[in-house]
Amino acid sequence: MAQAYQCTLPQTLASVAPIKPDGAPRKTPVAGYTLTASWSPDYCKTSGDTRSMQCSGTNGRFGFILHGLWPEGRRDPPPQWCRSAPPPPPALLRRHLCLTPSPQLLAHEWAKHGTCMTRRPETFFQVSAVLWESIHWPDADTLSQKDGLTAGDLRDEFLALNKGWRREAVGLNINPTGWLREIRLCYDKRFRPARCPPERFGPSDATMLKIWRGL
Repeated sequence: MAQAYQCTLPQTLASVAPIKPDGAPRKTPVAGYTLTASWSPDYCKTSGDTRSMQCSGTNGRFGFILHGLWPEGRRDPPPQWCRSAPPPPPALLRRHLCLTPSPQLLAHEWAKHGTCMTRRPETFFQVSAVLWESIHWPDADTLSQKDGLTAGDLRDEFLALNKGWRREAVGLNINPTGWLREIRLCYDKRFRPARCPPERFGPSDATMLKIWRGL
């Protein structure tokens, strides 16, 4: 499950419409991966999305959720949209909604990123879930109340909870006014923690940070 205070699955789920690519196909070699965890309260605040499973509160209140598992290239742009594939069946999407509470996002991540990693959506979602469940996610609600909070404080909290991880493998994505959007964990090709390139590492440890609690 995502970092959810509670999560109730919908009884049924309709089929998802075919996903339209937002870029050209790119079949470059995979050199590593990024596991991206979105901070749900910030997404729900900034997107104006009030009716979805993620933001309505009807199915639970979420903290960090799995945005996706992305294959990365070494020097080339990362692979994407590697082959045409129908949306995953509703039953498969439903099983993963407490991890990624949006069937459209799940289908998009499979089409854009998963097709560059495996032939079956079941495998892509299973690998993503295994990686997610190996991580202890920080209590960002509590951390948000710290005076003078910095990006380094969030990285410190993550490293204290996850032995074997290194600071350089823990990237952050914050918006221009300093609010947390995502944690981005960098892996090598064998799914071991690896140094993030600067664009994925994000702000330095000294950067001031704010975390929206949804209150």
